[in-house]
Amino acid sequence: METSGALGLQSYPRLGLEGVGRRPGGFVRFSRGFKDEKGVEKLVFRRPSSIGRQVQLRFNGLDVSCSYKNSAVESESVKVCVDEALILKRKSEEVAPSLSGRCIYLVGMMGSGKTTVGKILSEVLGYSFFDSDKLVEQAVGATSVAQIFKEHSEDFFRENESEVLRELSSMHQLVVATGGGVVIRPINWRHMKKGITVWLDVPLEALARRIAAVGTASRPLLHHESGDAYTKALLQLNKLYQERGEYYTNADTTVSLQDIADEQASADVSALTPTAIAIEALIKIKNFLTTDESNGRS
Repeated sequence: METSGALGLQSYPRLGLEGVGRRPGGFVRFSRGFKDEKGVEKLVFRRPSSIGRQVQLRFNGLDVSCSYKNSAVESESVKVCVDEALILKRKSEEVAPSLSGRCIYLVGMMGSGKTTVGKILSEVLGYSFFDSDKLVEQAVGATSVAQIFKEHSEDFFRENESEVLRELSSMHQLVVATGGGVVIRPINWRHMKKGITVWLDVPLEALARRIAAVGTASRPLLHHESGDAYTKALLQLNKLYQERGEYYTNADTTVSLQDIADEQASADVSALTPTAIAIEALIKIKNFLTTDESNGRS
C-alpha cells in the first residue's frame, strides 16, 4: 500500500491509529496512530458577545475563561461560567454511561458552531475530537477545502469526505464535526447512523452575520458571490438550505439555538455561550437514548 502520502501525525493511544495518508488517485487511507485535535487546542469557555478583560480558572478539570467589560460585571460573568461548567459536567455524567462508547456526529450548516461545541462535548465526555473537513484536507495534502474545490472538484471532495466517515464510523468514543454538505449523500448517513447524529439548527440570519464577520474566503460555496459580505452570505445560505434542509431533519436529535434563546429570554442567538449549546446537546442526546432504549434499540 502506498506510504508516501502519510502525514506523520503523532500517535494517540485511544484511537489506535497512526496517521492519515492517501490512496492511489487521492482517496484517503487511514494507517495507525492519528493525533486528535483535543491535544492541540485547550478547551475554554467564553461569553462570545463580551469584550474586554478575561478571567481564567480551572474548575473540576475544565479550563474556564470568562470575558467581562468592567469590574462591576466580573463576578457575575465568572458565576455564569462556573454555573454552566457545573451543569455541563453533571449532564455529561448522566449521558456517558448510556452512550456505551458510541460516536457523536454534529451536522449543520456552515458556521453553526459544530467545531466549537464538538470540542466541548469531547472534553467533558472523555472522547476524542475530529473535524471531518480537516481530515480530508490532510488526507489529500491540501491546506483548505477551498483549495480542494479549486484544484479538483466538489465531487472529489465529497468522495473523500465519505471515505473519512467510513473510517471514523468503525471507531468509538469520538465527537466528529462534519462539513455542512455531508448530509446530502445517503452513504454518509449510513456511516453516521452507527453513532448518534445531532443537528445544530441556527437561524440563517445569525449564520450570515458570523460568516460575514470572518469573511468568505474559506467558504468555497460562498466566495464567488458578489455584494456585501452579509447579503451574499445570506442569499447563498438560503439557497443551500433549500437543498439541504430536509436532510438535516434525518438527524437523531436537533439542538435549536432559537429555542434555547427563547428559553433564556434572549433576543439574539449569538449571545448564547458554546457551553449552553453543549448542555442542550447533552440533554437532547440523553432524551434520544432514553427513547431508543425504551423501544428496544439500545
